[in-house]
Amino acid sequence: MHEAGSGQNLRAPLRRVRIRTDDWPERDRAAMFREFHGRDRVRVEPRPGEALRIDAMLVRFADLGLLWGRRSPLRSEFADGNDRLILNLGSPAVAVQFGRELPLEPGEAIAFSGSDPGSLTTLRGGHITTLDFPLGGLLPLLKDPRRGCARRISKHALPLRLLRGYVRAAQANDRIGASGLPQLAIAHIYDLAAMAVGAGRQAAEIASGRGIRAARLQAIKDDILARFENDVSLAEIAARHRLSTRYVGMLFESEGTSMTEFVREERLKRARSMLLSPRFAGRRIAEIAFEVGFNDVSYFNRSFRRQFGQSPSEVREMGLAEEA
Repeated sequence: MHEAGSGQNLRAPLRRVRIRTDDWPERDRAAMFREFHGRDRVRVEPRPGEALRIDAMLVRFADLGLLWGRRSPLRSEFADGNDRLILNLGSPAVAVQFGRELPLEPGEAIAFSGSDPGSLTTLRGGHITTLDFPLGGLLPLLKDPRRGCARRISKHALPLRLLRGYVRAAQANDRIGASGLPQLAIAHIYDLAAMAVGAGRQAAEIASGRGIRAARLQAIKDDILARFENDVSLAEIAARHRLSTRYVGMLFESEGTSMTEFVREERLKRARSMLLSPRFAGRRIAEIAFEVGFNDVSYFNRSFRRQFGQSPSEVREMGLAEEA
């Protein structure tokens, strides 16, 4: 799977479940977790004196599992044969594998090999994100699995930062969920995980031309969306991400667009959402155009019609009619 990744077909999850232990009797939580979620030889035990509390989303595909949410201080034991990468640690933790005990600080990450049992003990409650690679799917991509796994991965490491941003964007855009996940996105996650842990030469070459590029582009898009009401230049964005303007341009070109076109389309989407919302019914169309970053109302009107096949006023009328 992770060596192909050329298609965009959506893969439906095999399993999607919300884990919320607050809905269970406190004294039975550990046993109920083992019954419903520990059959694949993943065990959790609360720390002494702590109630077991997990509020998380689990999504499993044939070749990738993702779990994210919050949990109380607890010990997790893994003996299911899956490789896994645990990131976004929200508290200090202690990892054990290969006979090594490794303290971890908040924000650091660690990979566990599915070839040997391992455990992670979080010392305080907090956020956590886990990527599961079934049946040892990550190890073949690594240069030295035994050295790459069960070691600290700095929260400042570029591949890890790109991976966090990529997964976070997928969650926010509901690309991970009931609707599925593009096959290429799963391949990107494999690429970035391998680079974060320590990719072998072939996997690194593939990742550099695929997963790393996709994650850089996603990070740039997120940056633009956070500030796109103001004028954002290609040179400014390139400098912020320590890239050349040519490279940033090529990233957008790989999707058949440009940064200018991306910004314009996102501004138009924001304007359309505002026009449909009763919250902005009292705003003049020109005010909305200026607020999303257009300085020329005539140009805004032409671009809006070209993008959506309707004028701004027609979209507003449609929104008002739906509220009536």
